[in-house]
Formats: sequence, C-alpha cells, structure tokens
Amino acid sequence: MKSIIAAACVAGLTIASPLLADESNHGDSEAARPLTIAVFGDWPYSQYLLDNAHLLVNSVNADPSVSLVIHVGDIHSGSMPCTSAGRLPALASANPGWNQSIYYQFQQFDDPVVYSPGDNEWTDCHKSKQSSSGDPLKELASVRTLFFAKPGTTLGRREKHVWSQSEFFDPAYPTDSQFVENVMWQDSKVVFATFNMPGGSNNDTAPWTGIFANPAAQAQEVSERTGANIRWLQATFAAAGEEHARAIVIALQANMWDPEATAAGGAGLDKYTSFVTKLADLSVQFGKPVLLLNGDSHVYLSDKPLADPTSVTGVIHHTQAVPNLTRIVVQGSTTAPGEWLKLSIDPRKPGMFSWENVVYCSNPATVCQ
Repeated sequence: MKSIIAAACVAGLTIASPLLADESNHGDSEAARPLTIAVFGDWPYSQYLLDNAHLLVNSVNADPSVSLVIHVGDIHSGSMPCTSAGRLPALASANPGWNQSIYYQFQQFDDPVVYSPGDNEWTDCHKSKQSSSGDPLKELASVRTLFFAKPGTTLGRREKHVWSQSEFFDPAYPTDSQFVENVMWQDSKVVFATFNMPGGSNNDTAPWTGIFANPAAQAQEVSERTGANIRWLQATFAAAGEEHARAIVIALQANMWDPEATAAGGAGLDKYTSFVTKLADLSVQFGKPVLLLNGDSHVYLSDKPLADPTSVTGVIHHTQAVPNLTRIVVQGSTTAPGEWLKLSIDPRKPGMFSWENVVYCSNPATVCQ
C-alpha cells in the first residue's frame, strides 16, 4: 500500500482514495454525518494555566458531541524559556520539563488530539525574552520526538490514524520526510490538513540571535519547510478532489494577516506570501468551502481575508479574490474569557460550518472558576 501511495504522490502530488478513507464510514450517507471538533491554541501560557489545565480538558471531555481536538500551536508563552534540548548540561534558564507536562495534558483528552507546533516552542527559543534557552532546530527535533513519536497517530486517549508527510511524500523532495507534524485525514466528506507554519517572526526569517545565530542553517530550514508546506497543500487539495470532498479544513499557527506584523517595527508577512498565493489559487480551483484555523494573535476573529483583494487583508499578499475561504483566529489563553472553539460541521447543509466559543475559565490570567 505504501508503494502505491508513494507512486500517487509523485504523480501530481495526489493521494489515492484508500489513503484518506475513514474506516468507520460505510457508504456516502453515513460518511456525511455531522461532526464537532474542539479547537484552541496559545495554551497554556503560564504555570497557573497549566495547574488549571483540567478546566479546559474537562470542559471539552464533557461535551459528548466532540470527536476530535485540534491545538493550533504555542504550548507556552513567548516570555517563557524553552527546554534547552540537546544541551548537556541544560541551560540554567531553561524549563526542560514543560513539554512533557503539556504532553501529559494532551493525553487527558478522551478524543484524538492533533497538535501543530507554534513559534514559541521552537523558532523563538533563541530570543532573550525566552531566556536564550534553546537552539531552534534542536527544540523542533525535541518537539517531534515527544509529540510525534508515532508517525501517523494522534495524541489523546483515543488515538486516530492520520497520514503524515513523513510517510507520504514525493521522493524527488526527500527532505519533506522530516515533517512528521504535517498530517492529513478525512472525516464526514471533509479533508483536514495541518502545516508547520510558525507565526511571530515572518515564517522564521527574523534572524536567530546570540549563540544560536546560524544564517545558513536558518535559511535552509525556511526553504525546506516552505517547500514542504506548499507540496503538502497541493496534496491536500488533490486528495480532496480525488475523494470528492465537500470542504477542506486547514489548521496552522501563524496569523498570516496579522496587522501588528505589518506595522512599524513588525516582522512582516511577506515570507508567507508563496503559501497564501498557492492557497488562494487552489481554493478558487476547488470551488467549495475552505476553512483555515489559526492562532497566534490570541483574540477571536472570523473573516474572509482574501474575498476582496482591495481590503486591508486582501492587499497583504496580492492574491486573486477568494470568496470561498473563511478564516477563524481562535482565542488565546491570555485573553479573557478562556474559551475553546466548538466547530460544528454538517456536510449535508449548504452552510456546512458553524461555530461557537465555549467558556471554560472566567479570567485565565488570574482566576479560573
């Protein structure tokens, strides 16, 4: 089967139908059943929130309609240290046990958990505000070793099989095999995919600093990951076409339309443009609903960022008009109230996506009740 899938990936970056088939589905009517997904990100941002993680976990677990959980990145704040992965002895400023604590919390969810890394856990670990506590590449390797130890398998108490780019990639691009965190699956006639797209530093192009400065390695990282993300995006849309999917859902961390990034002193957004342009072109060609979920900005927002090329968001990447792309920024854990996004999908309805924010904590900065 893997050789068949690999051959399909080479032939136009498509993925054969058996790859994405949900084994629990038996016929189109059952395959198009409603489903509900819990989405959150930028959590937890403090020891206090970690100590109260059960409030979020219990809130999600208490909802019987939820069948899957997605975390869109940033498992600690941008002012907390990283793990000092790969350094012996570890830097005194590091917090080597934090990631293991988050892994434990992910395993408390009853349903499968899909996690896509954010900038705070790897790209920004060189920064002084994160105590210069980690080499970005070693931190990413550590994240992969812990959270993606079983390629193609989710976290959570009830594991789910997904399809990882580390297993299904075009052999012409062998470095794509390192992206175990980029995954894809199908459910209810919807194709889902995640992408390692960190926010905050213009797709990891703001120079690494101090003892971690390494321009050549950083440039190689950005080039390989950007290329892999675009090829995974092409594979996602190709699979959706192959499966006659009714919609596509994309999850990643970066807010690729963040107004703060384009303001004076901001890191910029132009290094996301190649991905956004490909997303725009493929979405228009697909012609059905495309939903993008991201974190990074901490304040809930829903919009159609590419619907009007002359709008504030439309002029950032200069794409064609994309009326069928909707974007949701999920609330971060430092913004009151503490919420998770309850995303409902009913492929039998014309407006198949609906959502609401579920409060689990009244004031996550100081008081959880």
